[in-house]
Amino acid sequence: MQRIDDPAHDREVGVRDGTQDTTRIDDVRIAAVRPLISPALLQDDLPVPPAVQALVERARAEVAAILRAEDDRVLVVVGPCSIHDHGEALDYAGRLAGLAAELRGDLALVMRIYFEKPRTTVGWKGYINDPLLDGSFRINEGLRRARRLLLEVGALGVPPGTEFLDLLSPQYIADLVAWAAIGARTTESQTHRQLASGLSCPVGFKNGTDGDVQVATDAIVAARASHAFMGMTKMGQAAIFETRGNDDTHVILRGGKVPNHDARGVDEACASLARAGLPERVMVDCSHANAGKQHLRQIAIADELAARIAAGERRIVGVMLESHLEEGRQDLRPGVALRRGVSITDACLGWAQTEPVLRRLAAAVRARRAATSDRG
Repeated sequence: MQRIDDPAHDREVGVRDGTQDTTRIDDVRIAAVRPLISPALLQDDLPVPPAVQALVERARAEVAAILRAEDDRVLVVVGPCSIHDHGEALDYAGRLAGLAAELRGDLALVMRIYFEKPRTTVGWKGYINDPLLDGSFRINEGLRRARRLLLEVGALGVPPGTEFLDLLSPQYIADLVAWAAIGARTTESQTHRQLASGLSCPVGFKNGTDGDVQVATDAIVAARASHAFMGMTKMGQAAIFETRGNDDTHVILRGGKVPNHDARGVDEACASLARAGLPERVMVDCSHANAGKQHLRQIAIADELAARIAAGERRIVGVMLESHLEEGRQDLRPGVALRRGVSITDACLGWAQTEPVLRRLAAAVRARRAATSDRG
Protein backbone atom coordinates (compact mmCIF):
# COMPACT_ATOMS: atom_id res chain seq x y z
CA MET A 1 0.00 0.00 0.00
CA GLN A 2 1.34 3.42 -0.98
CA ARG A 3 2.02 5.73 1.94
CA ILE A 4 0.12 9.02 1.97
CA ASP A 5 3.15 10.89 3.20
CA ASP A 6 6.76 9.87 2.87
CA PRO A 7 8.71 11.64 5.63
CA ALA A 8 11.91 11.27 3.65
CA HIS A 9 10.41 13.06 0.65
CA ASP A 10 7.97 15.63 2.01
CA ARG A 11 6.23 17.14 -0.99
CA GLU A 12 3.60 19.19 0.86
CA VAL A 13 5.52 22.36 0.12
CA GLY A 14 7.12 21.17 -3.09
CA VAL A 15 10.67 20.11 -3.85
CA ARG A 16 13.61 22.40 -4.34
CA ASP A 17 13.87 21.94 -8.09
CA GLY A 18 10.17 21.52 -8.79
CA THR A 19 8.39 24.33 -6.93
CA GLN A 20 6.68 26.68 -9.37
CA ASP A 21 7.40 30.36 -8.97
CA THR A 22 3.85 31.76 -8.67
CA THR A 23 5.05 35.24 -7.74
CA ARG A 24 4.86 36.08 -11.44
CA ILE A 25 1.06 35.59 -11.46
CA ASP A 26 -0.05 36.09 -7.85
CA ASP A 27 -0.38 39.42 -5.97
CA VAL A 28 1.52 41.24 -8.69
CA ARG A 29 -0.26 44.53 -7.89
CA ILE A 30 -0.12 44.24 -4.10
CA ALA A 31 2.36 46.76 -2.72
CA ALA A 32 2.22 45.58 0.91
CA VAL A 33 0.35 43.25 3.23
CA ARG A 34 0.06 44.45 6.83
CA PRO A 35 -1.34 42.68 9.91
CA LEU A 36 -4.97 43.33 10.83
CA ILE A 37 -6.26 43.12 14.38
CA SER A 38 -8.99 40.51 14.87
CA PRO A 39 -12.51 41.61 15.82
CA ALA A 40 -12.31 39.47 18.95
CA LEU A 41 -9.16 41.24 20.18
CA LEU A 42 -10.66 44.67 19.58
CA GLN A 43 -13.88 43.73 21.34
CA ASP A 44 -11.88 42.30 24.22
CA ASP A 45 -9.95 45.57 24.53
CA LEU A 46 -13.12 47.68 24.16
CA PRO A 47 -16.00 45.59 25.54
CA VAL A 48 -19.64 46.66 25.66
CA PRO A 49 -20.76 47.95 29.06
CA PRO A 50 -24.20 46.70 30.20
CA ALA A 51 -25.77 50.16 29.84
CA VAL A 52 -24.68 50.48 26.20
CA GLN A 53 -25.81 46.95 25.45
CA ALA A 54 -29.23 47.76 26.88
CA LEU A 55 -29.40 50.96 24.82
CA VAL A 56 -28.61 49.16 21.57
CA GLU A 57 -31.13 46.41 22.28
CA ARG A 58 -33.84 48.90 23.16
CA ALA A 59 -33.16 51.15 20.18
CA ARG A 60 -33.19 48.24 17.71
CA ALA A 61 -36.53 47.08 19.09
CA GLU A 62 -37.97 50.60 18.86
CA VAL A 63 -36.79 51.08 15.28
CA ALA A 64 -38.25 47.70 14.32
CA ALA A 65 -41.57 48.64 15.93
CA ILE A 66 -41.67 51.87 13.91
CA LEU A 67 -40.95 49.97 10.69
CA ARG A 68 -43.78 47.57 11.51
CA ALA A 69 -46.21 50.43 12.27
CA GLU A 70 -46.48 49.25 15.88
CA ASP A 71 -45.08 52.62 17.06
CA ASP A 72 -46.46 55.85 15.56
CA ARG A 73 -43.28 57.86 16.13
CA VAL A 74 -41.00 58.85 13.24
CA LEU A 75 -37.43 57.54 13.07
CA VAL A 76 -34.94 60.33 12.36
CA VAL A 77 -31.34 59.49 11.47
CA VAL A 78 -29.41 62.72 11.85
CA GLY A 79 -25.75 63.64 12.05
CA PRO A 80 -22.61 64.43 10.06
CA CYS A 81 -22.17 63.25 6.49
CA SER A 82 -19.04 61.54 7.82
CA ILE A 83 -17.06 61.40 11.05
CA HIS A 84 -13.56 62.84 10.93
CA ASP A 85 -13.00 64.14 14.48
CA HIS A 86 -13.71 62.27 17.73
CA GLY A 87 -14.26 65.33 19.92
CA GLU A 88 -16.57 67.04 17.46
CA ALA A 89 -18.65 63.88 17.12
CA LEU A 90 -19.03 63.66 20.90
CA ASP A 91 -20.00 67.34 21.07
CA TYR A 92 -22.73 66.69 18.51
CA ALA A 93 -23.88 63.57 20.33
CA GLY A 94 -24.16 65.49 23.59
CA ARG A 95 -26.42 68.07 21.97
CA LEU A 96 -28.49 65.38 20.32
CA ALA A 97 -28.86 63.45 23.58
CA GLY A 98 -30.67 66.30 25.29
CA LEU A 99 -33.03 66.89 22.38
CA ALA A 100 -33.67 63.17 21.92
CA ALA A 101 -34.82 62.88 25.53
CA GLU A 102 -37.09 65.90 25.13
CA LEU A 103 -38.69 64.70 21.88
CA ARG A 104 -38.71 61.01 22.74
CA GLY A 105 -42.50 60.80 22.75
CA ASP A 106 -42.65 61.80 19.08
CA LEU A 107 -39.30 60.98 17.45
CA ALA A 108 -36.83 58.11 17.74
CA LEU A 109 -33.51 59.86 17.12
CA VAL A 110 -30.50 57.89 15.87
CA MET A 111 -27.17 59.63 15.34
CA ARG A 112 -25.67 59.24 11.90
CA ILE A 113 -22.10 58.02 12.53
CA TYR A 114 -20.63 57.15 9.14
CA PHE A 115 -17.05 55.85 9.13
CA GLU A 116 -16.77 54.64 5.53
CA LYS A 117 -17.24 56.83 2.45
CA PRO A 118 -17.95 55.45 -1.02
CA ARG A 119 -16.10 57.50 -3.63
CA THR A 120 -17.16 58.06 -7.22
CA THR A 121 -13.49 58.09 -8.23
CA VAL A 122 -10.91 58.68 -5.47
CA GLY A 123 -10.74 60.67 -2.26
CA TRP A 124 -10.69 60.30 1.51
CA LYS A 125 -12.36 56.96 2.25
CA GLY A 126 -13.37 57.63 5.80
CA TYR A 127 -12.39 57.48 9.46
CA ILE A 128 -11.72 53.73 9.52
CA ASN A 129 -9.62 53.70 6.37
CA ASP A 130 -7.59 56.85 7.07
CA PRO A 131 -8.19 58.11 10.63
CA LEU A 132 -5.21 60.47 10.63
CA LEU A 133 -6.50 62.22 7.47
CA ASP A 134 -3.04 62.05 5.88
CA GLY A 135 -3.07 59.05 3.57
CA SER A 136 -1.28 56.81 6.07
CA PHE A 137 -4.17 54.29 6.10
CA ARG A 138 -3.79 53.29 9.75
CA ILE A 139 -6.78 50.97 9.52
CA ASN A 140 -6.16 49.21 12.84
CA GLU A 141 -6.17 52.60 14.52
CA GLY A 142 -9.29 53.57 12.59
CA LEU A 143 -11.15 50.48 13.76
CA ARG A 144 -10.13 51.18 17.34
CA ARG A 145 -11.18 54.83 17.14
CA ALA A 146 -14.49 53.94 15.51
CA ARG A 147 -15.36 51.40 18.19
CA ARG A 148 -14.34 53.76 21.00
CA LEU A 149 -16.51 56.53 19.56
CA LEU A 150 -19.55 54.25 19.27
CA LEU A 151 -19.09 53.22 22.90
CA GLU A 152 -18.83 56.82 24.07
CA VAL A 153 -21.82 57.97 22.02
CA GLY A 154 -23.84 55.06 23.39
CA ALA A 155 -22.80 56.00 26.92
CA LEU A 156 -24.45 59.38 26.32
CA GLY A 157 -27.71 57.56 25.59
CA VAL A 158 -27.67 58.18 21.84
CA PRO A 159 -28.27 55.15 19.57
CA PRO A 160 -25.71 55.04 16.73
CA GLY A 161 -26.50 54.40 13.07
CA THR A 162 -23.98 53.78 10.30
CA GLU A 163 -23.52 52.68 6.71
CA PHE A 164 -21.77 49.38 6.11
CA LEU A 165 -19.61 49.62 3.02
CA ASP A 166 -16.75 47.22 3.73
CA LEU A 167 -17.87 43.63 4.22
CA LEU A 168 -15.45 42.91 7.11
CA SER A 169 -15.86 46.05 9.23
CA PRO A 170 -19.24 44.97 10.72
CA GLN A 171 -17.45 42.27 12.71
CA TYR A 172 -15.63 45.04 14.59
CA ILE A 173 -18.48 47.44 15.34
CA ALA A 174 -21.91 46.01 14.41
CA ASP A 175 -22.68 44.99 18.00
CA LEU A 176 -22.85 48.71 18.87
CA VAL A 177 -25.06 49.79 15.95
CA ALA A 178 -28.81 50.34 16.37
CA TRP A 179 -29.63 50.93 12.68
CA ALA A 180 -27.62 50.51 9.48
CA ALA A 181 -27.80 51.61 5.87
CA ILE A 182 -26.65 50.08 2.63
CA GLY A 183 -25.76 52.89 0.25
CA ALA A 184 -26.99 53.68 -3.23
CA ARG A 185 -23.83 52.31 -4.85
CA THR A 186 -24.03 48.97 -3.02
CA THR A 187 -27.77 48.28 -2.73
CA GLU A 188 -27.58 46.19 -5.90
CA SER A 189 -24.57 44.25 -4.59
CA GLN A 190 -25.45 40.67 -3.75
CA THR A 191 -22.73 40.51 -1.09
CA HIS A 192 -24.21 43.51 0.74
CA ARG A 193 -27.69 42.02 0.56
CA GLN A 194 -26.27 38.84 2.09
CA LEU A 195 -24.54 40.88 4.77
CA ALA A 196 -27.83 42.62 5.63
CA SER A 197 -29.56 39.26 5.93
CA GLY A 198 -27.29 38.43 8.86
CA LEU A 199 -27.03 41.80 10.61
CA SER A 200 -28.65 42.01 14.03
CA CYS A 201 -29.99 45.54 13.50
CA PRO A 202 -32.65 47.02 11.19
CA VAL A 203 -31.26 47.94 7.76
CA GLY A 204 -32.29 50.55 5.21
CA PHE A 205 -31.49 50.18 1.50
CA LYS A 206 -31.13 53.33 -0.56
CA ASN A 207 -32.55 53.52 -4.06
CA GLY A 208 -29.97 53.43 -6.85
CA THR A 209 -28.00 56.52 -7.83
CA ASP A 210 -30.20 56.82 -10.93
CA GLY A 211 -33.31 56.87 -8.74
CA ASP A 212 -34.34 53.27 -9.38
CA VAL A 213 -36.38 52.11 -6.37
CA GLN A 214 -36.83 48.58 -7.70
CA VAL A 215 -33.23 47.68 -6.82
CA ALA A 216 -33.93 48.63 -3.20
CA THR A 217 -37.14 46.60 -3.22
CA ASP A 218 -35.23 43.64 -4.64
CA ALA A 219 -32.57 44.13 -1.96
CA ILE A 220 -35.20 43.89 0.78
CA VAL A 221 -36.57 40.67 -0.69
CA ALA A 222 -33.04 39.25 -0.85
CA ALA A 223 -32.11 40.40 2.66
CA ARG A 224 -35.23 38.81 4.13
CA ALA A 225 -34.11 35.43 2.79
CA SER A 226 -31.48 33.14 4.30
CA HIS A 227 -28.05 32.97 2.66
CA ALA A 228 -24.75 31.14 2.91
CA PHE A 229 -21.53 32.99 2.12
CA MET A 230 -17.86 33.25 3.01
CA GLY A 231 -16.68 35.69 5.64
CA MET A 232 -14.41 36.26 8.63
CA THR A 233 -15.24 35.22 12.18
CA LYS A 234 -14.64 37.34 15.27
CA MET A 235 -11.43 35.36 15.77
CA GLY A 236 -10.23 36.40 12.32
CA GLN A 237 -10.70 33.00 10.67
CA ALA A 238 -12.28 32.39 7.28
CA ALA A 239 -15.64 30.66 7.61
CA ILE A 240 -18.97 30.01 5.93
CA PHE A 241 -21.85 31.97 7.45
CA GLU A 242 -25.47 30.85 7.19
CA THR A 243 -28.01 33.59 7.93
CA ARG A 244 -31.66 33.53 9.02
CA GLY A 245 -32.72 36.62 7.03
CA ASN A 246 -33.59 40.11 8.24
CA ASP A 247 -37.25 41.20 8.25
CA ASP A 248 -36.41 44.63 9.72
CA THR A 249 -35.50 46.18 6.38
CA HIS A 250 -36.82 49.18 4.50
CA VAL A 251 -36.30 51.54 1.54
CA ILE A 252 -34.54 54.90 1.79
CA LEU A 253 -35.56 57.41 -0.88
CA ARG A 254 -32.50 59.54 -1.68
CA GLY A 255 -33.42 60.83 -5.13
CA GLY A 256 -31.71 60.13 -8.44
CA LYS A 257 -31.95 61.87 -11.77
CA VAL A 258 -34.89 63.68 -10.20
CA PRO A 259 -35.89 64.02 -6.53
CA ASN A 260 -38.26 61.40 -5.08
CA HIS A 261 -39.09 62.93 -1.71
CA ASP A 262 -42.45 64.22 -2.94
CA ALA A 263 -45.85 62.51 -2.82
CA ARG A 264 -45.33 60.99 -6.26
CA GLY A 265 -41.96 59.54 -5.25
CA VAL A 266 -43.43 57.98 -2.11
CA ASP A 267 -46.39 56.63 -4.11
CA GLU A 268 -44.12 55.01 -6.69
CA ALA A 269 -41.87 53.51 -4.02
CA CYS A 270 -44.82 52.10 -2.10
CA ALA A 271 -46.27 50.65 -5.31
CA SER A 272 -42.95 48.85 -5.89
CA LEU A 273 -43.02 47.50 -2.35
CA ALA A 274 -46.66 46.40 -2.65
CA ARG A 275 -45.93 44.45 -5.85
CA ALA A 276 -43.28 42.52 -3.91
CA GLY A 277 -45.68 41.89 -1.02
CA LEU A 278 -43.69 44.17 1.31
CA PRO A 279 -44.97 46.78 3.79
CA GLU A 280 -45.57 50.19 2.20
CA ARG A 281 -43.28 52.17 4.47
CA VAL A 282 -40.27 54.28 3.54
CA MET A 283 -37.61 56.59 4.93
CA VAL A 284 -36.87 59.82 3.06
CA ASP A 285 -33.32 61.17 2.85
CA CYS A 286 -33.57 64.97 2.74
CA SER A 287 -30.01 65.24 1.43
CA HIS A 288 -28.08 63.83 -1.54
CA ALA A 289 -29.93 63.86 -4.87
CA ASN A 290 -33.18 64.87 -3.20
CA ALA A 291 -31.57 68.16 -2.26
CA GLY A 292 -29.55 68.49 -5.44
CA LYS A 293 -26.39 68.69 -3.30
CA GLN A 294 -27.71 71.96 -1.82
CA HIS A 295 -27.61 71.32 1.90
CA LEU A 296 -30.03 74.09 2.85
CA ARG A 297 -32.70 72.43 0.70
CA GLN A 298 -32.94 69.83 3.46
CA ILE A 299 -34.89 72.29 5.59
CA ALA A 300 -37.62 72.82 2.99
CA ILE A 301 -37.83 69.10 2.25
CA ALA A 302 -38.12 68.20 5.94
CA ASP A 303 -40.80 70.85 6.42
CA GLU A 304 -42.71 69.45 3.45
CA LEU A 305 -42.50 65.96 4.95
CA ALA A 306 -43.65 67.33 8.30
CA ALA A 307 -46.71 68.90 6.68
CA ARG A 308 -47.64 65.59 5.03
CA ILE A 309 -47.11 63.68 8.28
CA ALA A 310 -49.28 66.17 10.16
CA ALA A 311 -51.95 65.69 7.49
CA GLY A 312 -52.04 61.96 8.21
CA GLU A 313 -49.29 60.40 6.03
CA ARG A 314 -48.19 57.14 7.69
CA ARG A 315 -46.08 55.57 4.97
CA ILE A 316 -43.18 57.92 5.78
CA VAL A 317 -41.77 56.23 8.87
CA GLY A 318 -38.30 57.77 8.74
CA VAL A 319 -36.37 60.89 7.80
CA MET A 320 -32.64 61.34 7.29
CA LEU A 321 -30.72 64.61 7.66
CA GLU A 322 -27.05 65.49 7.20
CA SER A 323 -26.12 67.84 10.03
CA HIS A 324 -22.95 68.89 11.80
CA LEU A 325 -22.00 71.41 14.47
CA GLU A 326 -21.54 74.12 11.85
CA GLU A 327 -23.05 74.67 8.42
CA GLY A 328 -21.38 73.85 5.11
CA ARG A 329 -18.29 71.90 4.15
CA GLN A 330 -14.53 72.34 3.75
CA ASP A 331 -11.77 70.69 1.74
CA LEU A 332 -9.20 68.46 3.38
CA ARG A 333 -5.88 69.99 2.30
CA PRO A 334 -2.37 69.13 3.52
CA GLY A 335 -1.01 71.70 5.93
CA VAL A 336 -4.28 73.61 6.21
CA ALA A 337 -6.01 73.58 9.59
CA LEU A 338 -9.63 72.42 9.55
CA ARG A 339 -12.45 74.60 10.81
CA ARG A 340 -14.08 73.04 13.84
CA GLY A 341 -17.39 71.28 13.36
CA VAL A 342 -17.50 71.61 9.56
CA SER A 343 -17.89 68.57 7.31
CA ILE A 344 -15.00 67.50 5.09
CA THR A 345 -17.31 65.53 2.76
CA ASP A 346 -20.85 66.64 1.84
CA ALA A 347 -22.13 69.98 3.10
CA CYS A 348 -24.32 69.75 6.20
CA LEU A 349 -26.82 71.84 8.11
CA GLY A 350 -25.47 73.41 11.28
CA TRP A 351 -26.86 72.43 14.68
CA ALA A 352 -28.63 75.79 14.97
CA GLN A 353 -30.54 74.94 11.78
CA THR A 354 -31.10 71.30 12.69
CA GLU A 355 -32.78 71.67 16.07
CA PRO A 356 -35.80 73.63 14.75
CA VAL A 357 -36.28 71.08 11.96
CA LEU A 358 -36.42 68.24 14.48
CA ARG A 359 -38.88 70.15 16.63
CA ARG A 360 -41.17 70.72 13.63
CA LEU A 361 -41.05 67.01 12.75
CA ALA A 362 -41.98 66.16 16.34
CA ALA A 363 -44.86 68.64 16.22
CA ALA A 364 -46.08 66.99 13.02
CA VAL A 365 -46.22 63.60 14.73
CA ARG A 366 -48.21 65.12 17.59
CA ALA A 367 -50.60 66.77 15.12
CA ARG A 368 -51.17 63.48 13.31
CA ARG A 369 -51.73 61.71 16.59
CA ALA A 370 -54.21 64.35 17.73
CA ALA A 371 -56.14 64.17 14.45
CA THR A 372 -56.36 60.40 14.73
CA SER A 373 -57.61 60.73 18.31
CA ASP A 374 -60.27 63.26 17.25
CA ARG A 375 -61.51 60.96 14.51
CA GLY A 376 -61.63 58.09 16.97
